[in-house]
Amino acid sequence: MSPIVIQIIQFFMSLSLLIVLHELGHFIPAKIFKTRVEKFYLFFDIKYSLFKKKIGETVYGIGWLPLGGYVKISGMIDESMDTDQMSEEPKPWEFRSKPSWQRLIIMLGGVTVNFILAVIIYIGLAWNYGDQFISNESLKDGVYVSAQNIGDKLGIQTGDKIISVDENKIEDFSQIFIELVNGDQFTIERDGREITQEIPVDFIATLLEDEENIRFLSPRYPFVIGAIPDESSNKDSGLQINDEIVEIGGTEITFFDEAKPLLEQYKNQTVDLTVEREGSGIIQIPVMISDSATIGVVWGGLSWDDLEKRDFLKIETRTYSFLESIPAGIDKGVTTLTSYAKQLKKIFNPETGAYKGVGGFAAIGNMFPGSWNWAAFWSTTALISIILAFMNILPIPALDGGHVMFLLYEMVTGRKPSDKFLEYAQMTGFFLLIALLLFANGNDLYKWLFK
Repeated sequence: MSPIVIQIIQFFMSLSLLIVLHELGHFIPAKIFKTRVEKFYLFFDIKYSLFKKKIGETVYGIGWLPLGGYVKISGMIDESMDTDQMSEEPKPWEFRSKPSWQRLIIMLGGVTVNFILAVIIYIGLAWNYGDQFISNESLKDGVYVSAQNIGDKLGIQTGDKIISVDENKIEDFSQIFIELVNGDQFTIERDGREITQEIPVDFIATLLEDEENIRFLSPRYPFVIGAIPDESSNKDSGLQINDEIVEIGGTEITFFDEAKPLLEQYKNQTVDLTVEREGSGIIQIPVMISDSATIGVVWGGLSWDDLEKRDFLKIETRTYSFLESIPAGIDKGVTTLTSYAKQLKKIFNPETGAYKGVGGFAAIGNMFPGSWNWAAFWSTTALISIILAFMNILPIPALDGGHVMFLLYEMVTGRKPSDKFLEYAQMTGFFLLIALLLFANGNDLYKWLFK
């Protein structure tokens, strides 16, 4: 099956689950408080439905437009913009007739379910899979900066040890990237001394301009030959796959990144390479260096486990009992929510350029792996659930947060906004959301066409 098809299937599975549970978060408290729910829909049913069935007082259905879902609650101005009933006298079963605290619980139900769902998923992942990560402390010789332009912009060099971001110590190497994106300053160790530097405000824009090198940091690794292309000028030199280059022209090297400056010295010349070959020991092989300072081979051949065995890094493994997985899952949920809030703050600051990276449905679909991997599927679903919870609680009319904002105003002042004001606010919020939707998916289209 095509990786794209697999991504699409996972996207709709995840989206459908999250929408249904989000709307259940509104539906259940509404029913508990004896509020009539007229419709419960997965996706939007503009003009017609793919499926619908009335059970009791509620029509359950599936719409044709997969932009979300909704529950239509009697006596409430919502995305349906059905205001006819609002001109009539309030009925006991209507939303507007309920105490403000009950209405608040109904409106907060969706985002609450989304966050709880994410935490439950994280608990399950911790219990079933545990955590496995590269220990940042184990990188004794620092990091490899694969894109020099990005490293220069940030102020980091190959060999630097990244200690903390915003004074938060980095334990998991894989978290360095997102921490740098979210952070304001970082601390490194260089030549035995600690240096604290500001993260440039437009650092995210720099990353987005060079998306091919966006993962510009990695552990340092040895120069092991993974492949020798047929067109290589050194195909018949005697080099073999899995050879480790340990000297260039008599100068010892430990890491792949040390090779380039040495090869620069021997452009268009023949130079002796010293390689270490399993079963044969140390061998000297003369090779031709190209005018671009390469030897016509591809690095590869070593897994993270191989690098750990050779003491280049250490992989930490944590397992959790069921009881231990509960606080671990809660912590993961809170950490993910906090991280996303920081990202959104960057997006709303035009100076960061982060708005250029906002994506729509294609970007969300690309978050899923191109092959079936249940751990990755559930982890991505939990992340999207956190995003939905945070986005829905923003104080924008037409979102849950907009309704909550007006309810809090009513509870504090004792005055309820007029139905006409709520109608206009709902319309304004709706058009704002359409604009954001067009912008996000327009970004996806632009990247597909021009990048």
